[in-house]
Amino acid sequence: MSTAHPYAQPMLRDNALQGKTIVVTGGGTGLGRAMTTYFLQLGANVVISSRKLEVLEKTATELREQTGNANVLAVQCDVRKYDEVEALLEKTISTYGGVDVLLNNAAGNFISPTERLSHKAFDVIVDIVLKGSYNCTLAFGKRWIADKKPGTILNIVTTYASVGSAFVVPSAAAKAGVLAMTRSLAVEWAKYGIRSNAIAPGPFPTEGAWSRLFPEPLASQLDPAANVPLKRVGSHQELANLAAYMVSDFSAYMNGEVVTLDGGEWLNGAGEFNKLELLTSEMWDQIEKTMRR
Repeated sequence: MSTAHPYAQPMLRDNALQGKTIVVTGGGTGLGRAMTTYFLQLGANVVISSRKLEVLEKTATELREQTGNANVLAVQCDVRKYDEVEALLEKTISTYGGVDVLLNNAAGNFISPTERLSHKAFDVIVDIVLKGSYNCTLAFGKRWIADKKPGTILNIVTTYASVGSAFVVPSAAAKAGVLAMTRSLAVEWAKYGIRSNAIAPGPFPTEGAWSRLFPEPLASQLDPAANVPLKRVGSHQELANLAAYMVSDFSAYMNGEVVTLDGGEWLNGAGEFNKLELLTSEMWDQIEKTMRR
């Protein structure tokens, strides 16, 4: 019996993704790597892509050793360029004979007052997040429809894709677009056997993204778990468990769904009186006395 925390344990049965071919954009690092690791452990063929081939190939080598699954392919691809996305698709099909799942995970973000941003800063984020996602979705979707084959799309969005957020406006706008695309295609492409879903993760610290988003002195003053009612950040395996379920045949009736995995964080920020959590027992006694009067 494993002594690992329950939320750090794998969820699905062995070989649950056997025979499936999954393409993960931004698959070389962070959460993309965590999801890829679990897909491989479950028997899938996984193609990881990003702009940095060196990083991808190092990851692929490490994952082969870690998981015992040799079926991981590293393909350099800038998702902002449609011809490179098509090349990624062709390479996947020529290697594994087809593709079953597209996981749009490639992203970019930075924290800044909006008035300090140039239009080019907007372009960088929107091009990776929104244009990159629709480039991949369109290329893969067209192929599935032409070949009369079913497919599954899983998009990684954010909890603020629905409600927006100050200081990350390019990311919020781009992720909102991805969210709208997820829901729109869930209806339009269902007739072709193509499902479209999304995950909105809360705080899942990763080395790369978090050091860029929360540089010092911000990092030492900001506890990512502070606003989470469960008082902890997410474990990478928890996200991998959910992603594996959502790309598997076990979730065949799930379509157009956005699953939030954040320990209740965004709801905590949404409720008008949630900040009363800070009141002590003595303060509540005083309030009760006042109300009784």
